[in-house]
Amino acid sequence: MDLAEIKRLCALMREEELVELTVEEEGRRITLRRAAGARAAPTPPPPKEEGIIVRSPVVGTFWTRPAPGEPPFVKVGDLVQPGQVLCVVEAMKVMNEVRAEAAGVVEEILAEEGEAVEYGQPLFRLRPV
Repeated sequence: MDLAEIKRLCALMREEELVELTVEEEGRRITLRRAAGARAAPTPPPPKEEGIIVRSPVVGTFWTRPAPGEPPFVKVGDLVQPGQVLCVVEAMKVMNEVRAEAAGVVEEILAEEGEAVEYGQPLFRLRPV
């Protein structure tokens, strides 16, 4: 099995949203696995662009709380100040704090707890105050 065939199998896994694929050919076996959280997430509708859009600084996992069982950093309706932590995005076991760049009221939280997020993906919509 050559590199082109492996790339084709990887593309098939993405298209079919497979987590694991095993192929046996001529006495050789190859198993390809993706992390359970690596499934392609459905594309969310584009957020309203009014207000201040806070975007993810990295690819990772979106968390609204500093730790399980603790209250969220912010909720819809909260007034936030510049520099205030809104959430964390976990990337390779590093918690990256996402902070408000301007004062505003949290109008919408655009990602779900534990969701995989992409670089630049909108996470919050704030109404400037």
